[in-house]
Amino acid sequence: MTKGFWQPPRLRTLEEEEEERRATWLELFYDLVFVAAIAEVAHYLDGHLSVSGFLCYVLLFVPIWWSWVGATFYATRFDTDDLGHRLLTLLQMVAIAVLAVNVHHGLNENSDGFALSYITVRGILIVQYLIAGYHVAIARNLTNWYARGFSLAVAIWLLSIFVPPPWRFALWILALIIDFGTPLTAGKLVAKIPPSFSHVPERVGLFTIIVLGEAVISVVRAVAQLQWGILSAGVALLAMSIAFSLWWIYFDSVDGSPLRGMAAGKMGISLTWLYSHLPLAIGIAATGVGVEHIIVSSKKAIALPSPERWLICGAVAICLISLAVIHLITCIVGTKHRGKILAAYRIGSAAFILILAIGGINLSPIVLMVLVALACALQVVLDLLANRQSLPQANS
Repeated sequence: MTKGFWQPPRLRTLEEEEEERRATWLELFYDLVFVAAIAEVAHYLDGHLSVSGFLCYVLLFVPIWWSWVGATFYATRFDTDDLGHRLLTLLQMVAIAVLAVNVHHGLNENSDGFALSYITVRGILIVQYLIAGYHVAIARNLTNWYARGFSLAVAIWLLSIFVPPPWRFALWILALIIDFGTPLTAGKLVAKIPPSFSHVPERVGLFTIIVLGEAVISVVRAVAQLQWGILSAGVALLAMSIAFSLWWIYFDSVDGSPLRGMAAGKMGISLTWLYSHLPLAIGIAATGVGVEHIIVSSKKAIALPSPERWLICGAVAICLISLAVIHLITCIVGTKHRGKILAAYRIGSAAFILILAIGGINLSPIVLMVLVALACALQVVLDLLANRQSLPQANS
């Protein structure tokens, strides 16, 4: 139930000692609009299989992911779940839905609409931080820092509307750099008001589930376009095994311990962990697009065109390299996970998959998928072996 029409924001992280912070129903509902946004940006990549098309896909993906991160980190500190907060969240959801609508032509005739919808999302977040800072004195320095940095980025986005391409997109990149740099330079301010160390990893994991879901949908959509056959069924099963392997090695080995560096002002380690999830999400969503093309190509049983081969191999390699960074950072912070070993596994498989992209010119779709799926499944086997070897040490 709502807690009145409006309540002054309070610092949620002060309550962690009494109760572990969990995702609210509102946050889960909020995530649904990002399902649509991820689907639209994946659809954009589906029609632009080239190096430039992939870079454009990344440029469109980053504001979507950053919008979600902004709302998540605000909610972990100041979410009151009253009617006022719910209405502001609804406005954000509408703005993100408009952002998704403008994605497909977001770098052409709809770039104005894409920019304005993103400005709206960030503007609402800035208002939320200003309100929180007004009512929560202990957090005022942090909220003012965020408001100033994010407002500067919004101003650049607004300026970009009056600048023709390609300079418009250069301003977008500059604004995103400022956006990403604002928390990075907040150091001591964040140390005083850190986010919830249980809530954020859960929320980041939920977003990972969203992009994995998009990959699964891509498999289903591709198979639905074809008459069911042995080759298409085989490729679809291999694609599902890749998604399952990525799910396994992420959720079985990743934790949010690097975030605790924020309590000591170590923003570099903490944000490296967080920001590494961006290429991971980009890679997972792109993997779904690549798989969809391969399933369609499997009916022809010929060598894959270079764009399709590079997309699937490059996307999976990006996922594995991102996971390697996450594991390595986790190891640096001093968790029990064997981060360096896990990182070496990921890098090795990513290198093998990139070799397939370079030298697999004559590989058929089914053979390529078998090799990529085996490289991912090997990660699961190695993780199981590493966990089994660590059990005697843990029990001794």
